[in-house]
Amino acid sequence: MQINQSILYGLDSQHLVDCLGYRLQQQTANAFIAMQSAAKADGIDLQICSAYRDFDRQLLIWNNKVSGNRPVLDQNSVPVDIRFLTANELIDYILLWSAIPGMSRHHWGTDIDVFDANKINKQELQLVSTEYQADGPCFKLNQWLAQHAQQFGFYLPFQQGLSGVSPEPWHLSYYPVATHYIKQFNPAELAAVLTASDVSLKQHILAQLDELVAEYVYRVAPAPQEA
Repeated sequence: MQINQSILYGLDSQHLVDCLGYRLQQQTANAFIAMQSAAKADGIDLQICSAYRDFDRQLLIWNNKVSGNRPVLDQNSVPVDIRFLTANELIDYILLWSAIPGMSRHHWGTDIDVFDANKINKQELQLVSTEYQADGPCFKLNQWLAQHAQQFGFYLPFQQGLSGVSPEPWHLSYYPVATHYIKQFNPAELAAVLTASDVSLKQHILAQLDELVAEYVYRVAPAPQEA
C-alpha cells in the first residue's frame, strides 16, 4: 500500500533528492557529500548501502522475517530458530535489528547505512557488528566516524544501553533534521496506518504499540545538540 509520509512525519513529498543513486533529504545529502570528501582525503571510501526506505519496502522486510524468508538474528547476529518463539518473542527479536513499518528512521531520508568500499564491497557486506570492530573491514571507518561524523551533523542513534534497537555502528543519522522529524512523529496516525496495512503480527503489534513506539522510536541515543 502507498503511504503518504506526511501522515506520520509531517514531511513534504518533495523533500527527497538523489544522492549517488539513493534518495535523501536535501540537507542530509549535502552533508553526506561533504563528509564523503573528507573521508576520501583520509583514505576511506565512504559509501551508502541503504538510505531512504518507504513503508512498502519496510513492510516487505518485516513480513519476510516473520515468515522465515529472511533470517532473524539475536543480539550477537546469530540466526534464531523462530519456530519455537511466541508472537511477542518474535516481534522482540526482529526489533533488535529491523523496524516495524512506519517506525523506521530510514523513512525520513535523514538516516543512512554506510561502509568503506576500499575494504569491502557492497555484495559482501552483511552489516554485522564484527565488520566494524577491530580486524573488521570497516574498523578504520568506525574510528574515523567517531572522530569526524559530528562535524558534518551525523551521529549514531543506536548505541549500547541508549537505544531499543541494538547498536549499529553503520547507521548514521543527520541530527539537525532528524530531531525535528522525531518530534513530529504521530503514534495515533501510525496505528491507523498499520491497521489498514497487511503487516504480519498486526494484532500483536497494535496491542502494545505505545510501548513499542516508546522503546524503538523515541528511545535513541541523544543527538549531540541534546546531550
